[in-house]
Order: sequence, then C-alpha cells, then structure tokens
Amino acid sequence: MSILKGAADLVYTIRFLKLLTTDWEDTEAYKAGIIDENGKVRRDFKKNTLENRKAYEKHYTAFHRLVFNVKRLLNKAPGGRSRLASYAAALFLIKEDGNLSNKNLEKIHSETGVDTLDLLSEETKWFMIEGDDLSPGVYRMKNDTITTKAAEVVFKDDKIRIHENKNSPIGSVFGINIYEATHLNTQHKIYVSTGEITR
Repeated sequence: MSILKGAADLVYTIRFLKLLTTDWEDTEAYKAGIIDENGKVRRDFKKNTLENRKAYEKHYTAFHRLVFNVKRLLNKAPGGRSRLASYAAALFLIKEDGNLSNKNLEKIHSETGVDTLDLLSEETKWFMIEGDDLSPGVYRMKNDTITTKAAEVVFKDDKIRIHENKNSPIGSVFGINIYEATHLNTQHKIYVSTGEITR
C-alpha cells in the first residue's frame, strides 16, 4: 500500500466514524436544515435558493448520504444506539487490516468523539475462566457484524465458536479485550469483545 493511499484511507476512515457517531442534531446537514432529527431529508427544504443549494452540495454529498443511511440502519437495530462493543471490535479490525499503529488508532478514535468510558461499560466478565481467557465454546452474537476477510455479514443470533487453543485476547482497544472467533455459518474469522456475545 502506498503512503498516499494509506493516508487517504485513514482520512476517510476517520471521517466515516466521526460522522457515524455524531448526533443528528450536531451534523452540519441538520444545522443547515437539510435533514431532520432522524436523519431524513426534510420535505420543506428548498434547494432553489443559492444559499440552500450551496449548503446541500457541501453538507449532503454522496458520502454523507452513505453514512446517514448506515447510521439510520444501525439505529433501527436492537441496541443500535449503544453498539460500542462492536465499535471496539471494528476499530481493532481497522487496526489489523490497515497495519495501523496504536497512535493512529487513537487519532481515529479521538476524531469520532466517542467517550472511552462508554466503551468500558460494555465489556462483561461473565464468560471468563482464568485471567482474561474466554471460556471455549459456542456463543451467539448480540448484534450484526462482519467477518474479517470476506466482509460477510454475521447476523444477530448467529453462532460463533471460541476455540480452546485460541481463547486468550489477541489484542485490545482502549482496555477492551478483543478475541478471535469462527463464524459457524461461513467458517470465517471474526473479532469480538465480550460485550457482543451471549450464550
């Protein structure tokens, strides 16, 4: 990966996560009157004035529409408004896939505005056996996520397996341990935190 491509990917990752975790009322599109409190384009927004057209072109681009659509889908999902455990696993996936340093990961996280204390509240110790080792076995996912390589969807209630020889954390993000698991339907690897799984 070239340095320029890596830098561009990092910038878009930061922009995507920052916009995804920003409250609707704090977005520039909302402040300009383009979207409502649910992220939908307001019916009474008129693009026929020069000022409104400029605001629309600046604050409601194809990139904004993509992020807003993803944000609305997440908000509809059970637990979608507080999916911070999934956020930690997603950051770890970005770190691994992009070979990012902890410093770059901290930069991405700081740009999103997500409070680290909120992340810590999502972790659970229910399934621990010794130290930070996770009890081997089959678990169910609490929310949708994706596999690491093929980026296939892992749905809520899908089963995953924590293997006996791979039940120690493979890393951590802001104090949340991340574990490697196998999605039973696809046999693909996924990363999870204890806040995302249940028996």
